[in-house]
Amino acid sequence: MMEWLRYGKQHYPNRICMNEYTYRDIYITVVHVATRLQVLPDTRIAIVSDNSVTMAVYLLAAMLVRKEVLLLNVHLTVGEIENQLCQLHITTVLHSAKRREQVPKSAMAIELKSMSFMLHDEVKDIFDWTMDDNDIAAIMNTSATTGQFKSVPLRWGQIKAHVQASQEVLGRTEQDNWLMVLPLFHVSGLSILMRSLYNGTAMTIMESYDEEQVLQYIHDGRINMMSLVPTILKNLEPRITHHQLRVILLGGEFIPRPLVDACVAKQLPIYKTYGMTETFSQSVTMPVLSNLNKLDSVGKPLPGMTVHIANPDADGVGEIHLNGLMVMSGYINREPIHGDFNTDDMGYVDEDGFLYILNRRTDLIISGGENIYPKEIEDTVYVMQGVKECAVIPVPDAKWGQVPALFLAVDDETLSNDDIEISVRDHIAHTLAKYKIPKYITIMDALPRNGTGKIVRKSLASYLDMAEPNGGSHE
Repeated sequence: MMEWLRYGKQHYPNRICMNEYTYRDIYITVVHVATRLQVLPDTRIAIVSDNSVTMAVYLLAAMLVRKEVLLLNVHLTVGEIENQLCQLHITTVLHSAKRREQVPKSAMAIELKSMSFMLHDEVKDIFDWTMDDNDIAAIMNTSATTGQFKSVPLRWGQIKAHVQASQEVLGRTEQDNWLMVLPLFHVSGLSILMRSLYNGTAMTIMESYDEEQVLQYIHDGRINMMSLVPTILKNLEPRITHHQLRVILLGGEFIPRPLVDACVAKQLPIYKTYGMTETFSQSVTMPVLSNLNKLDSVGKPLPGMTVHIANPDADGVGEIHLNGLMVMSGYINREPIHGDFNTDDMGYVDEDGFLYILNRRTDLIISGGENIYPKEIEDTVYVMQGVKECAVIPVPDAKWGQVPALFLAVDDETLSNDDIEISVRDHIAHTLAKYKIPKYITIMDALPRNGTGKIVRKSLASYLDMAEPNGGSHE
């Protein structure tokens, strides 16, 4: 675990680790920072920073001295951060210069130093680099932009199980260089850090997403692995002309089928993945190019993980439950989890053991006693030319209990909203049952997204105009 970095310094000190810095460089700076952090009396500390090598170094240093590190979403307000610190009894916050104003006045603020400052002199290593599997390495708050967050403790045993299983599925070469555009405060970013250290390979950390820079990295062969959300890949894919990519790990939200088809046509090595903070990211994965007859699936569980469909209906659709060493033992300050972890997602497993995700259970629409899966409607709309993005949510209805409402953005400015709505309704009517046709359709410039690119479905209802519905019916 932490010894992966020390091993790198001992066995391949001049190999690139992060950006232009070698394993020796990162080791020296981690020891430098750890020497200063060890004097803090706190068991838990927090860090708020945009992606950077410096942030990664401070995070690793805090872990080395056994601090439980709360990774704060940089999009939170001062009040939201203060609430999280209070509930987790944290009084010290490490921060980048850019994020200083987000640190509450009630907390002790420690600004991250520059890499050049930390590399200035080598400090004696007096640390125990062996971590206990049950110790908490990091804490991430799910639903962190709401007041009802849950604190996920990420333990070293989970991390170790994940990186080992991930390497078994994705493979490893000494030339690997994993591009990190997803935030380190998100499990997708943190898992890149841990996988790369375990593999003894390089990572390229970007402070913020820059499409032109990413394309340059792809085209010049600097990177050969990426973790992306579908929104980013949808914009990148048409512009990729050549590459040396070995893996594109794709997840974070539902993946539109047209995007998968476009990547297959270009032979882009996408690996559909399903996971969450509670399972330390990727827990189910599918190499798409090796499974062209399973394009709607997210794949099979990683080694050591099991998937169980609980309470299935007549079609085999039920609650997706996960079990294995990657799964957390319970949220902080809540009851521990015994047995399977209920993901609150709905799906099924086919006869070959491949998992298919339909929707979050909370997104399921029950209309007149019929189950409507938003993803089915979204997949139907996504195949239409000009549709950039779409989402379907349930809205209350006096007659049917709930009905579907569709929100979409298109890239054809010549069409009026009325023309778009007519076209969409006609297309859905020729594909799906009548009761699945959205009762409401709202055209937007862009759908609201959070810091990791996911559509914020809970906020969509505020954009809904329910004055003149003209949609589907059970009759």
